[in-house]
Amino acid sequence: MIPGPQTSYRRLRDEAERRRRQWTESTLPQIHIGMATCGIAAGAQETRAAFEEALAQLGVAARIHAVGCCGHCYAEPVVIIDHPESGFPPIFYPEVNAGKARMLAKLFLKEGDPRLEHILGATVANEMIPAVMEFPRFSLERRLVMERCGRIDPEDIYDGIAEGGYSALADALQRQPEDLIAEISRSGLRGRGGAGFATGRKWALAAGAAGAEKYVICNADEGDPGAYMDRTLLESDPHRILEGMIICAHAVGASRGIIYVRAEYPLAVRILTRAIEKCRELGLLGRGVLGAALDFDIEVFQGSGAFVCGEETALIRSIEGFRGMPFHRPPYPVESGLNGKPTLINNVKTLANVPVILQNGAEAFRAVGSERSPGTAIFSVVGSVVHPGLVEVPMGTSLRTLIFDICGGIPKKKKFKAVQIGGPSGGYLSEAHLDTPIDFDSLAQAGAMMGSGGMVVMDEDACLVDVSRYFLDFTQKESCGKCTFCRIGTRHLLAILERLTQGQGREGDLELLQQLSEDVKNGSLCGLGKTAPNPVLTSLRYFHDDYEAHVKEKRCPGKMCRPLIAYYIDLEKCARGCNACEGCCPVDAVFITPDRKRGIDLSKCVKCGECLVACPPQYDAVRRVSPPHLAPVVERPPEEKKEAQS
Repeated sequence: MIPGPQTSYRRLRDEAERRRRQWTESTLPQIHIGMATCGIAAGAQETRAAFEEALAQLGVAARIHAVGCCGHCYAEPVVIIDHPESGFPPIFYPEVNAGKARMLAKLFLKEGDPRLEHILGATVANEMIPAVMEFPRFSLERRLVMERCGRIDPEDIYDGIAEGGYSALADALQRQPEDLIAEISRSGLRGRGGAGFATGRKWALAAGAAGAEKYVICNADEGDPGAYMDRTLLESDPHRILEGMIICAHAVGASRGIIYVRAEYPLAVRILTRAIEKCRELGLLGRGVLGAALDFDIEVFQGSGAFVCGEETALIRSIEGFRGMPFHRPPYPVESGLNGKPTLINNVKTLANVPVILQNGAEAFRAVGSERSPGTAIFSVVGSVVHPGLVEVPMGTSLRTLIFDICGGIPKKKKFKAVQIGGPSGGYLSEAHLDTPIDFDSLAQAGAMMGSGGMVVMDEDACLVDVSRYFLDFTQKESCGKCTFCRIGTRHLLAILERLTQGQGREGDLELLQQLSEDVKNGSLCGLGKTAPNPVLTSLRYFHDDYEAHVKEKRCPGKMCRPLIAYYIDLEKCARGCNACEGCCPVDAVFITPDRKRGIDLSKCVKCGECLVACPPQYDAVRRVSPPHLAPVVERPPEEKKEAQS
């Protein structure tokens, strides 16, 4: 007799719990090291090697547990040490390099001293050790999708199963497809890729499409600058996405799944590939999934890094072997997609929410977030914040709470200026919008968009004209060129913005920017062209003074546009004998004045800003001004001038 889904899953769960008991019932210390891309980039591999070497030399037995990203990307390499015999709770250590790893192995794991001064958030004076979940990054969040991130080894499927992985699948395989679709519809889940389309409705359309062969595609083509939510989920908990895909296949009647992930994510590709192989070995993929009547398998397709392939029709063309270019709809992919067959495409985060909904029920999911945007939102918060990283908050959380309470606010006591949400196609919001709830409708009403979840915070020094130029340069280069409005319109927009940042703005440029942006938005075929002007439109709307200054005064308020700034040295603050600025100047523009101080030859200065960075804070002598004529001219001494000319 063939065992049913619950029986098959119970066997897997029993084995996972047996393996887990080996460590939970042991008194051996456990060293959890974040080994996602952010951790590895910060040196986590060297940290792990240092722990292994030190433990061997000291004769200390401990388990090193490689986990994914816990969201504290600013603190990498992150290490959590659980030492039961010490009497301390699990302790969170930030920025653990190889040297600190050797120190912790000797002083804590061998001698019992936890070195409180190295604990993240510890109050050493009264020896308070905060629990991991008490940190703002966790205590103000609501982790549903990221619940297992940073807790499990993504390359050990039993580690995920012990934490409840694939339990929702076992239940789903005993339910009728229409029942699953109804549950997803009741939850109010909206697509987390940016459009916010109702997931239940999309599944119903795919289920009702005619055709014996259907596809489910996971869109992991995350191309927004500064965005890494999908990559982190794939690297830290790939089984949640795979489980969501298998449930989706059962609901809509698909037999084949494809994860479209960009090749620039080699770690995610490797972890995903291994996870799929383990699923096949354990009967979670292939013929008769968990003993049920479902035959379903998944393969990984590596994209070539084209931003436009994040659009579902361009993604389909890419898989088919053609250049990634969007095509007209209808028919929609759920009717005629990959190879002309019905194709359902969902984002990584959308699929990752599916097991959460089926485990806890649609009502529990709707209890989190707002009425029209239930659930949580995951953001990668980067830019001018004290604690950048990955955050999962309930929909409806305010921007102020996210930026200031969870991510620590703006560093160096600077003022907040703007936040861009939704990647290069998103919009800017000003200080007046800090109390805006984070959900699909509120952000759209303010002129921004949820997007895939990238969030860039900017301080008072940001120039919104130059930032708009940067993002438009990105989207213009990533345009597939199929439609004239996008191909030519974005080029004209970029040309105007480049003129403004070079001090060559003309009367009427701002009106032209506004009109041209509206035309590109209305006339483009796909989402790339329709949203590419958003940075220009929202910056014109909320930061019009920045544009006025560039056009009328030839001045950059943020002092970021090189043609509109100049550097000089305040001779009253400059210290004799300090040559920090002189030593770092790449073009020898810094010279010695007759009274042994330093000056800047404005004719040679390339405005790289290295002197501003190098000047010791106790002197604070280097100044950056806009417009350039505000910089006082200091003549080189004759001998310096002669030497410079030679």
